Amino acid sequence: MSVLIYTEISKGRVKKASLEAVNYGTKIAELLGTSATAIVYNADAAQLEEIGHAGAKKILSVKGNADSISQSVAIEQAAKAESAKVIIFSHDINGKAVAPRVAAKLKAGLVAGAVDYPTINGNGLDVKKNVFSGKATAVYTIHSDVKVISLLPNSFPVTTSANTATVSDFAPDLSGITAKITVKEVKSNAGGGNIPLPEAELVVSAGRGMKGPENWGMVEELAKILGATTACSRPVADMHWRPHHEHVGQTGIAIRPNLYIAIGISGAIQHLAGVNGSKTIVVINTDKEAPFFKSADYGIIGDAFTVLPKLIEAVKKFKANAN
Repeated sequence: MSVLIYTEISKGRVKKASLEAVNYGTKIAELLGTSATAIVYNADAAQLEEIGHAGAKKILSVKGNADSISQSVAIEQAAKAESAKVIIFSHDINGKAVAPRVAAKLKAGLVAGAVDYPTINGNGLDVKKNVFSGKATAVYTIHSDVKVISLLPNSFPVTTSANTATVSDFAPDLSGITAKITVKEVKSNAGGGNIPLPEAELVVSAGRGMKGPENWGMVEELAKILGATTACSRPVADMHWRPHHEHVGQTGIAIRPNLYIAIGISGAIQHLAGVNGSKTIVVINTDKEAPFFKSADYGIIGDAFTVLPKLIEAVKKFKANAN
């Protein structure tokens, strides 16, 4: 018996969310008195070593490109080969596509978006996740023999140790798959140096209070000096002021950064649902009655066009003095 963890490589590095999953899977393995095995596509030696340092005792290394259907078949076969009773994913774009397929193939119970470590409940696992747009927390018990859990990114730490993993090549049998769709091309819309929003620890976001795309320079400047990723509200994306991949909220990307700065965003419930997992929220708005202030840890009542230049200057001065 083992715990199987699906890990991914993106832009030449092991995804932070995958390292969180390894940490989570290792904790479950300790809880169950077993070991953690990771499965990864197209990892080099350094990346395999990093996954091992995160806690995996064994790594199944798969070569070649595969869509979500092929990946789900590979993970199903790996789970059976390793006698895995718990399978861990990150609740990101790929995890959302693969985890349900794996659960269906293995007749497993699935909890998507876990935010805490599980506890043993008889032969089941109690798993906690946010519900009602983050206003409440629910605990689900997975009773099935095989259990599938996906983790909300930025909900768990990344740990490193001197642990090394044994690496084995794994070649899934994909001969029975008939492709119903073919991926012809994948293009990244994000800037090459940007940290993906689900993994970002610092996020600077803005809304209609910026009055137009021509004023986004100061938002980007603040993000740059903080080392943050930029985001926006849905109306901003709908008006094409900013690309849709920056849209955070209930109908966009859900994030859990350490710091979320919201500029000129009123704080509609749909937006809050996607950001209320943030550790610290700073709101800048001219409207003192803006709903967002009720969810903020810190609030500045003021015009962004006055506040942002002063904030940028203050951060620059602080960083200069720190050096």
